[in-house]
Amino acid sequence: MRKLIAAIMVAGAALVGGQAIAADLPYYPPVIEIPDVDYGVQGSFYLRGSAGANALWAKEAYANECLACGGVPVKTAFPFTAMGYGYSVGAGIGYETGTGLRFDATVDYVGNEGLKVTKSAAYGARAGDYTVKLRSTIALANVYYDFSFGGDHGYGAAGGAFGYVGAGAGAAFNNIDVTTPPGVVVPSGGNTAFAAAGMVGAGYDFGAVVADVGYRGVYISQLSNGAAAADLVTSDHNWLHEVRGTIRYRFN
Repeated sequence: MRKLIAAIMVAGAALVGGQAIAADLPYYPPVIEIPDVDYGVQGSFYLRGSAGANALWAKEAYANECLACGGVPVKTAFPFTAMGYGYSVGAGIGYETGTGLRFDATVDYVGNEGLKVTKSAAYGARAGDYTVKLRSTIALANVYYDFSFGGDHGYGAAGGAFGYVGAGAGAAFNNIDVTTPPGVVVPSGGNTAFAAAGMVGAGYDFGAVVADVGYRGVYISQLSNGAAAADLVTSDHNWLHEVRGTIRYRFN
């Protein structure tokens, strides 16, 4: 009996002593590791500006002429003999998804001069050189795919070189003036036509700013002075070839 009472007293003392010691020890709360939240690849909006040089080409122009036609002018084709050269400046706003795909809407002002046809001496007083001066505003909706030239991503990551391909569609708002031989008048005027584009190029992503240089081929379905039938001048299936530089600024 005395042994049992002694054991109970020892156990009680140990319990009281343990609680006292525990009360004197500093308390350290457990550290719980919370993993970072992976939000995935983030997109961003951007503003863009561009400038470039261009060359304009088409197969032939059409005008109403009379050559052995019995006095009734007919629509006649005149092959172009020289390309036109000029410039373009533009701006736009877009969104990049962060996966390589991006989209934007652009408006470009295009100037071009020198596209030329020559009418032979058979046309009498209307013989000579005719050159086209084009001023056009081209509005396009575009889609692109950016691909990295190195690094861990399949798209242009900040601090990396990248290439891109793209395509666009929209409208061209054209105005043309035709320089004519002395004594010949061709009215100035314009038209609105379908436009489409294909793009390819390369650039460097600096982070907030992205710069690239590339080629853009712009198809304009028709150029016209919009005049009455007797003075109407048109050119179908026109191609504007551009080399241009672009700066994009991400603002989120």
